[in-house]
Amino acid sequence: MSRLPHRTGTVRGERDGASAGRAASIDPAALMRIRNLEFRAKAVVEGFLSGLHRSPYHGFSVEFTEYRPYVPGDDLRYLDWRRLARSDRQYIKRFEDETNLRCWLLVDLSRSMGYTSLEYDKADYARTVAATIAYFLMLQRDAVGLITFDAAVRDYLPPRYRPGHMHRLMLLLEQATAGASTDLAGPLEQVARVTSKRGLVVLLSDMLAPAAVLEQQLGYVRSRGHEVIILRVLDPAETEFPFQQAAMFHDVESGRDLFVDPQLVREQYARKFGEHRRDLVKLCSSLGADLYELSTRDPLDRALFDLLSARLRRGRSVARAQGTARSAARGGG
Repeated sequence: MSRLPHRTGTVRGERDGASAGRAASIDPAALMRIRNLEFRAKAVVEGFLSGLHRSPYHGFSVEFTEYRPYVPGDDLRYLDWRRLARSDRQYIKRFEDETNLRCWLLVDLSRSMGYTSLEYDKADYARTVAATIAYFLMLQRDAVGLITFDAAVRDYLPPRYRPGHMHRLMLLLEQATAGASTDLAGPLEQVARVTSKRGLVVLLSDMLAPAAVLEQQLGYVRSRGHEVIILRVLDPAETEFPFQQAAMFHDVESGRDLFVDPQLVREQYARKFGEHRRDLVKLCSSLGADLYELSTRDPLDRALFDLLSARLRRGRSVARAQGTARSAARGGG
């Protein structure tokens, strides 16, 4: 999986290092043969956590799930002195109000998500990523909700953490690809309208819509204080355009058939695809949203690692800001 260039620095290095330090990831094609979606998610999460515990980046998992870094101004009564002695790093134990999260998973199930050049399509990959995220967050006792959509919102499940909620969420995710064209505005508007408490919004989509269409809705969600992470799911054929022979191409959203000679349109396709990618990067950067691009060939635990990396980095920034504010207040007193 390639991280888009609007966010650079240590995150990609952490991901690559941790990936190298853990056992080989499960091949997505083999994983998709598991028919039960919850079993798929469990396999990814257990492999991911096991790999982190065996790798040099074990502290990443501990820091995300139980601790945050100490910053000047924190109460030393809550410093974990045993962990300091073992690792020479200063951690503050997180409290329940710091760890409990409210997460919305927005999953695009429009016709374009049914495209594939592999054994499984983008929708199946996106559903599995969403199930993996939900399974992991519920292990952390976080509340997870779900919105599936195409041209309209199809399924709506508010964030909950209670018995039976995971099973219901998985059943909704397992539903078949539906609808025609994609409308990203509707689900974003619904999340912004019905959520009053700040949380995490994770959007899984191929993002095949003009960036300008998304600006107002994404801005509205961010203005409500939500953290936004976009996982853009693409088939390898969409990024590589490997076609060689002239043939009829079917537009799954419009229903039109077009005769295309790849040799004639390859350069134009690459240019327009690159322009759209840059527009999305620019938009997300301006709004403070995290954007990742996933190939459906990528192991699914990489998506989970990038999600956690983004949250951990943001948590560090908040902790530093809070520490600076506390120090300033004490200095002013």
